[in-house]
Amino acid sequence: MNCDSTDPGDGVSRRAVLAAGATGLVLPTSGCVDRVESAVDQEMDRLALSITTVPADGDREAVRIARELEANLEDVGVDASIDMRSRSEFLETILIDRDFDLYVGRHPAGFDPDFLYEALHSAYANEAGWQNPFGFANIPFDDALEAQRRADGDEREAIVADLLETLAEEKPFDPICFPEEHRVARTDRFEGWSADHPESRHGYLGLEPAENVDRLRVLVTDSRISRNLNPLSATLRERGSTIDLVYDSLATEHDGELVPWLAEDVTLERADADDDHVARARITLREDCRFHDDEPVRAEDVAFTYRFLEDTSLGRAEFESPPPRYRGHATAVDTVDVEDDRELRLGFAAGVEAARRALTVPILPAHRWRDQIRSRAEDTTSFTATQGEWGLVTMDNVPPVGSGPFRFESNSEREHLTLERFDDHFTRREDVDLPAVGVEQLQFGIDPGSASSIERVANDGADFTASMLEAHALDSVPDEPDVDHLAAPSRTFYHVGYNTRAEPFSNPHARRIVSRLLDPSWIVDAIFDGHATPTAAPLPEEWVPDELGWDGQDPATPFFGSDGDLDVETARAALESAGYQYDDQGRLRL
Repeated sequence: MNCDSTDPGDGVSRRAVLAAGATGLVLPTSGCVDRVESAVDQEMDRLALSITTVPADGDREAVRIARELEANLEDVGVDASIDMRSRSEFLETILIDRDFDLYVGRHPAGFDPDFLYEALHSAYANEAGWQNPFGFANIPFDDALEAQRRADGDEREAIVADLLETLAEEKPFDPICFPEEHRVARTDRFEGWSADHPESRHGYLGLEPAENVDRLRVLVTDSRISRNLNPLSATLRERGSTIDLVYDSLATEHDGELVPWLAEDVTLERADADDDHVARARITLREDCRFHDDEPVRAEDVAFTYRFLEDTSLGRAEFESPPPRYRGHATAVDTVDVEDDRELRLGFAAGVEAARRALTVPILPAHRWRDQIRSRAEDTTSFTATQGEWGLVTMDNVPPVGSGPFRFESNSEREHLTLERFDDHFTRREDVDLPAVGVEQLQFGIDPGSASSIERVANDGADFTASMLEAHALDSVPDEPDVDHLAAPSRTFYHVGYNTRAEPFSNPHARRIVSRLLDPSWIVDAIFDGHATPTAAPLPEEWVPDELGWDGQDPATPFFGSDGDLDVETARAALESAGYQYDDQGRLRL
């Protein structure tokens, strides 16, 4: 909601406090308090909503969805406006400050439904990052999230189906569509582009260069990669493909399966019935692995990583300060027992399926990160580490030190990030059957436009467009033998997110009505040119119950109209039935 001016002496109204108390939520302690007052302080104030999104050069499809929502909100009497933010500012507003009414963007999702645990569990409603940015609080829903985390197989599938049906009713966020991921690549310099998802760890390492090709030239539309390589930053990256090249994880996900990576062997199984844990894992690290500074990778580094992902202050601050990334992964781990430099055991508060995600976090060098904590917490009596904001999780971390197949070479802000092959990486050993780096250098260049990126690849100025190409630019992909058009399904999904901490979106009826102002089928056709799949659920089709299957419209919150044309009278009648009123000029009042 827009921050209209109010009397600073009034404070937060009694009605606002009662509204917050009735839903069991706490009013936000940061952001624009006046924003809450403007919506709830005077009964006859016009309902004003601000839609936060990124500018067209950040995500043209998100902007067009936001514009459509803005127009339809205006049609039903809402004072709607667009709040444009740069990519990093958008994420800071949504994930750190939590100062928004509703937003349009892409959710990073994950390869397992357990990402919903941190996305929606009320325990994370006041944390930074993709941990419940909506402030959603529902105790029965929490119980179901915990149940799916513990279950496996058919039992888990049934619980997830129930979760999705409840989610479709509550609507803390409204999934719109899964975009297709389109990229282009030169085939005269590299082979193997279609073997794996091009933005995965395997996708980069499985390429075979032509003779005398020693550098892979990659284009990205987002310059943040050239400025910051902190694996814990919530505002500077949504996906971890670059981090996966610099940092190793115990295991890696490949085509839905868990593959040992830094670990030579992973034995993951459900614990005995009388065990305190739901699942257990025995891990054996590969022999003689090293970080980029030549220090050995030990089981102690793994134990440190999980402890650090629980509390980045390592107990030095008055309150625990979890990182804004990998939080949900790490909370699945209950215990880590180090047996020697290469052997350790993990106990999980999760079943085998959900526990797999915990094995994919980047393993951090304990000696490097402990030094950072120590230098930033010299005065332990007054040290604080604001969750998501303190220096350790916002520093640029250049150069980064991991143990991955590439290591940092150089960067120039807004121009490039250059990585070089780490020759001592285990994938280069003859006895390891994993894809290895085939080039000496990997350079990420910055080109903010999809069309210009395509042109550069076509003209042999680059080998690959790593960023998803926007739908409007796909017609410019040339039909040439040396240029391959790569298309892959996406796990990420476009959505509208609601701030359930404040009116009107503390009310699920308001969230459901606003969700019905958008027509995902029309959005896919008109905005994505058909290069997306409309959805009523934030998971792939195999997890979605029949009741939520897409049959031309959202079965839970169908669009007020057809073919993108809003039935204004029906939408207004629904708002009136929900208790909203219109003045004599047709403006919606609280």
